[in-house]
Amino acid sequence: MTDLVRLSGPRHARVPVHSVLRRIYLPRAADATASSMATYAIPLLVLATTDSASLTGIAFALEWVPRLCAFGLAGAAVDRLGATRVFRVAATARTAVTVTAALALASMDGGASRITVMLLAALSGILAEFSYVAAETVGAVASREAGDGAHRAQSVLLGIDQSSALAGPALGGVLLQWAGPGGMLTTIGCLSFLSAVLAPRIRRPQPSAAMPVAEGLRAGWSTLRSIPTLAWLVAGLTLSNLTSGTLQAAAPVIMVKELGHSSASVGLLWSAAAAASLIAVAICRYAIGKWGLWPVGSVSATAAALACLAVTQAHSYPSYLLLISTLTAGEAGMSIVLRTLRSRLIPPAAFGSTLSLTILILLLPFPLAGALVAVTPPHALGHVITVCAILQTVGLAIAFSRIRTDPVLRAPDPPVPTP
Repeated sequence: MTDLVRLSGPRHARVPVHSVLRRIYLPRAADATASSMATYAIPLLVLATTDSASLTGIAFALEWVPRLCAFGLAGAAVDRLGATRVFRVAATARTAVTVTAALALASMDGGASRITVMLLAALSGILAEFSYVAAETVGAVASREAGDGAHRAQSVLLGIDQSSALAGPALGGVLLQWAGPGGMLTTIGCLSFLSAVLAPRIRRPQPSAAMPVAEGLRAGWSTLRSIPTLAWLVAGLTLSNLTSGTLQAAAPVIMVKELGHSSASVGLLWSAAAAASLIAVAICRYAIGKWGLWPVGSVSATAAALACLAVTQAHSYPSYLLLISTLTAGEAGMSIVLRTLRSRLIPPAAFGSTLSLTILILLLPFPLAGALVAVTPPHALGHVITVCAILQTVGLAIAFSRIRTDPVLRAPDPPVPTP
């Protein structure tokens, strides 16, 4: 492996790999791992602290509602202050929040501890959105600087994110079980502090006039309505996300309260699901090149729908793990189809606004899923999941039947980008 990478610039200088590792990859790895741990472990922490299925669902919603509210603010902050500064501030703030929560939980109980963990869920969701937008901006700048090696830079960044998705849930669950809430939160705080210290260093691009958030969303909505194929797929995947979000919010309750497993088992469940999605991505990249987007997407949708319909009949850890892994594998295949269609069908001039809108629509079901779990008694969660699975099946069936005649989806393609 060469010890130099080419970065574009006025002289197309070659920069040592260790420089890129220090400036870009290490802070990204620390932040992604901390975010992954927080996303999956905080609902577990709420359940362990409050022993309440309802509050666990509310905490899941509180993680996602602030992310939606902060969606436009994070982008505006990055445009105005720069990705490096926003990344460092968000990471520093998460360090302070998690360490303060760890100290507070060690010295309080009852209602005070409940308030603490619920505030932690809300604040972690806000800070995760800011650090995510900043990290994505850094990745885009790194790709542009890499010139002809842009795909290699993106491959490394993608590998970091996927590795964090594998390690984060398992690490969070194990730490919560064996080191307690303080140990788990302190670890997240240390990773956040490390990412703040190593905050990525990039040349800040020249500021450009930013479109107001509301105006951008209106422009994106107009573009999405003009592309029926993309609109139908987004609608189907939104219903699918409602089901997967409900399963994610209910997993701590089902696994711990109903099946009697540990928090470590819940973390390992999501890590195994992430591994299944990686395998699915590798398979789908080959399959799409041979058969096209629609056949692969429809098979992925069928697998995800059948897994969700069957999950309420799972009464053991192995069967639950198998079905959740099948669901995430199917979602990975559909994600590739969505990303490819977005890149092909959205006009370049409207890409940013339409991309933002589609992401916002696809995230909306997650706080709703948390609210569903919050108002549903634990013994009735299976019925709620079944109803969501039926909606998912109908939505995906309609979406893929509507888009099957689009020539973009029928022809075999070269390998497509990994989501």
